[in-house]
Amino acid sequence: MKSIIPILFFVALVYQFFSCSTPTQQAETAGPPAEGQLSLQQSSFGRMDDGTAVSLYTLTNASGMEVRITNYGGTVVALLAPDRQGRLEDVVLGFDSLQGYRSPLYLQEGPYFGALIGRYGNRIALGRFALDGQPYQLATNNEPNHLHGGTRGFDKVVWQAEPLQEPDAVGVQLRHISPDGEEGYPGTLTVEVTYRLTNDNALSIHYSATTDQKTVLNLTNHTYFNLSGSARRDILAHELMLEADRFLPVSESLIPLGELRPVAGTSFDFTQPTPIGQRIDQSNEQLAVGRGYDHCWVLRGTAGEMRRAATLHDPASGRFMEVFTTEPAIQFYSGNFLKGNLTGKGEVAYGQRWGLCLETQHYPDSPNQPAFPSTELKPGEVYETQTTYRFSVK
Repeated sequence: MKSIIPILFFVALVYQFFSCSTPTQQAETAGPPAEGQLSLQQSSFGRMDDGTAVSLYTLTNASGMEVRITNYGGTVVALLAPDRQGRLEDVVLGFDSLQGYRSPLYLQEGPYFGALIGRYGNRIALGRFALDGQPYQLATNNEPNHLHGGTRGFDKVVWQAEPLQEPDAVGVQLRHISPDGEEGYPGTLTVEVTYRLTNDNALSIHYSATTDQKTVLNLTNHTYFNLSGSARRDILAHELMLEADRFLPVSESLIPLGELRPVAGTSFDFTQPTPIGQRIDQSNEQLAVGRGYDHCWVLRGTAGEMRRAATLHDPASGRFMEVFTTEPAIQFYSGNFLKGNLTGKGEVAYGQRWGLCLETQHYPDSPNQPAFPSTELKPGEVYETQTTYRFSVK
């Protein structure tokens, strides 16, 4: 009898261990990743007002670069990249908790920090368009126009999330079904967005979607970058290069005029690396309209093929970012409408031009401008684009 008791005690311990450790709990309580390995951790990021749980996914590569993504809005919450001394610091704007993204002030200001944008990134004039003669009216949440998918765009959705661990990448796959008529758009839309972090310090975003009715679609990401690290200064000394010889001038309400204007000899020429602050305050009608840069550049090369779209360099830290995309255009927004009234990570007040966005996308207002590349999506077709942000130093 005495010999049986230790065996029973051991069995009880084993049973208790396995019965108390679900896969989710193991992920949420996992310790720091082993050095030199790709890792993925899942933790709580808070709850919505209705009790829906929101998660945070921390992706880490072998060199220590780290990306944090929440399934609320598919938002890039943090991105830690090394400077020339190897110090890892956060290079995107955002908040430490869900409450920051849900506060009344944030929702009123609408900066879209790090968010997935849809159904239609950028503006649609007067919130109106037609398909096959059928008119559609969208929310005019950026009077007098529709902006970034409307009052409750994809940035305010809790996406279904599935962690990904692959031999050469870690990531998270997000899925959302947008019902017919949501925000005024036709068609039930099934969207999948996959973030992947690789060991070459690249964060890729793959977008795909299908519809059961003809609709329009233009997905993008609205991350604000500040390569100085921990947003210690504004982005005016950052050097930007855009692989674009033309840009789209806009009206006073930031709707494209329909012209593809050459950048040569203008304040919009970033064909060579140029400090953002060098010409941003020049006397220029287009700069006045946007209070700086808030325009779409037409990328060189063939849309649908992966090619370089932009580079961004912070000379002080040495951080260097390259942007690659299959999209036809890129929207460069220099953070002109940040007011300093939102306090983010590290108790930093995000003032004007404290971060910049490089939003790969189709042209704004394409549904109303037949000369622009089409953003229509039909049943049986698959919408598919990819953008990659790669980090290094120089």
